[in-house]
Amino acid sequence: MSRGVNKVVLAYSGGLDTSVILKWLQETYGCEVVTFTADLGQGGELEPARRKAEMLGIKEIYVEDLRETFVRDYVFPMFRANALYEGVYLLGTSIARPLIAKRQIEIAAETGADAVSHGATGKGNDQVRFELGYYALNPDIKVIAPWREWDLNSRSKLIDFAEKHQIPIAKDKRGEAPFSVDANLLHISAEGKALEDPWVEPEEHVYSRSVAPEAAPDRPTYVEIEFARGDAVAIDGERLSPAALLTRLNSLGGENGIGRLDLVENRFVGMKSRGVYETPGGTILHAAHRAIESLTLDRGASHLKDELMPRYAELVYNGFWFSPEREMLQALIDKSQEHVAGTVRLKLYKGSVAVVGRKSPNSLYSLAHVTFEEDQVYDQRDAEGFIKLNALRLRLLKRGRQS
Repeated sequence: MSRGVNKVVLAYSGGLDTSVILKWLQETYGCEVVTFTADLGQGGELEPARRKAEMLGIKEIYVEDLRETFVRDYVFPMFRANALYEGVYLLGTSIARPLIAKRQIEIAAETGADAVSHGATGKGNDQVRFELGYYALNPDIKVIAPWREWDLNSRSKLIDFAEKHQIPIAKDKRGEAPFSVDANLLHISAEGKALEDPWVEPEEHVYSRSVAPEAAPDRPTYVEIEFARGDAVAIDGERLSPAALLTRLNSLGGENGIGRLDLVENRFVGMKSRGVYETPGGTILHAAHRAIESLTLDRGASHLKDELMPRYAELVYNGFWFSPEREMLQALIDKSQEHVAGTVRLKLYKGSVAVVGRKSPNSLYSLAHVTFEEDQVYDQRDAEGFIKLNALRLRLLKRGRQS
């Protein structure tokens, strides 16, 4: 029985959960399934996902390399905003979801599908991010969220279902996973299971993209990043594509123990969760972008950006990438980046990123004005009137309260 669904586009990784979902959709909805597997730089071979989908009888299979699109159209615009959720999180998982959702909706239109499906659980943020994206792009699409419908609510039940339907299971999936992992070119995250107690320090095997800071080289690594209109375009003089540039920074950051974060965050659905993140390249890029802005952005523009950044970051975290308010903020942010160009030199050393140089053809830094030596451009006596005008309300306030 179709239950009103003829064809569904499934965000498919080829792992245990989405393979079970694929078969469950066929059985429960009696519908045709189209699989979509996106390469966002998570690492590993994606062809096994294609072969597994073929083995499960899928005729329409999409496996796409979206790394350049991901960095150019999602990561870089977000980094122009210097976005940090709750002051520290570089939003690696959050920013990947709108691209996946967008391609699912596009594939649904291409294949005539009337539904989309994802493997996010009913406790997390990703269900919200996927579905807000779906509805923003196709308000009439039907969304199937198996974790909110089925009774396969444990790892053992998933494995039993897979074995019953002859779905291949990787050997390391037959036991309880020590923690859940999500990865893309911007970051890798780990949460749940062994990491659920926020008092317990993560063991070293949790980290896979960076060496421990204490094990990093004893000599610093210097790197120069060139920017144009707010986006990084070259490393050490070599122009690179967005994805290639972030890949290079990931390697440099990982080798120097940079980008680790142990965070207790506030999920959009209301609960707190503990996540362990590695964002080596993004951590370097964030520091470099703020450094080039310090040289090229006017004070008022810079401070306004900083005021708006938490709101922008929250929109991305909560899944409102396609909302009008995020697009309005993006237009303002992109306008601010027109003259954000130049080069930043950074020192990477044992987990730290230090800005040690910056230069720009659009620099607003005037040595003539800030020098402690004698100058001809600034009359220090002007400061007296400036101070008195700014102090006027304070003086009147004090006098008024003394009367």
